Amino acid sequence: MRVLVVEDEPYMADAIRDALRLAAIAADVAGDGDTALELLGTNSYDIAVLDRDVPGPSGDEIARHIVASGSGTPILMLTAADRLDDKASGFGLGADDYLTKPFELRELVLRLRALDRRRARTRPPVLEIAGLRLDPFRREVYRDGRYVALTRKQFAVLEVLVTAEGGVVGAEELLERAWDENADPFTNAVRITVSGLRKRLGEPWVIATEPGVGYRIDTGSGTGTDSGTGAGVETGTHRSEGADRG
Repeated sequence: MRVLVVEDEPYMADAIRDALRLAAIAADVAGDGDTALELLGTNSYDIAVLDRDVPGPSGDEIARHIVASGSGTPILMLTAADRLDDKASGFGLGADDYLTKPFELRELVLRLRALDRRRARTRPPVLEIAGLRLDPFRREVYRDGRYVALTRKQFAVLEVLVTAEGGVVGAEELLERAWDENADPFTNAVRITVSGLRKRLGEPWVIATEPGVGYRIDTGSGTGTDSGTGAGVETGTHRSEGADRG
């Protein structure tokens, strides 16, 4: 289990991290909201432990971000406030559990294990296609047995493509399913993300481009067409091969 702990009190953060490590739970600690969002953007976590009163984006704002991302990461909130209204507002933001300070570290560990078991009961199936193995629950990707480290967005795009089972997925659909509702429909984010994803997965290219239509997982030879920036998906113009291989 890998947990993100967002706690601005150094003594408390160290105590939580040490307790989790003793319980064989990997823990990354963020002392402020900005660091927490940065970690969430580059790593996948089984559970997020959020102090509601951290500086920068607050624990409440981080909770909203996690819920909006669609990652399904369970949230355990920490707070010194013990009023029912405070707890109700936390659950309203998407918290799955609540712990009031001060608390026993052993209780925190027990609650985290309970959340992990609950999540495991709704664990989505592992997806496999064309040498790719994608585990939505653990947020892990393997190609031909080799672990591939992906950013959160790259993982989201690949999950959509793998779920399509070789079918073509348009750039507009990828934008709708892998980005939030505030995404600019005229952005080149899809092209850039697919280009980076190809490089991470390595050759032979497994993501094929259908010019003017979209992208798909190549279930045949595994030598998917690489149209560089992928502009042909949105304009219908076929660009030269290999533009993003460098």
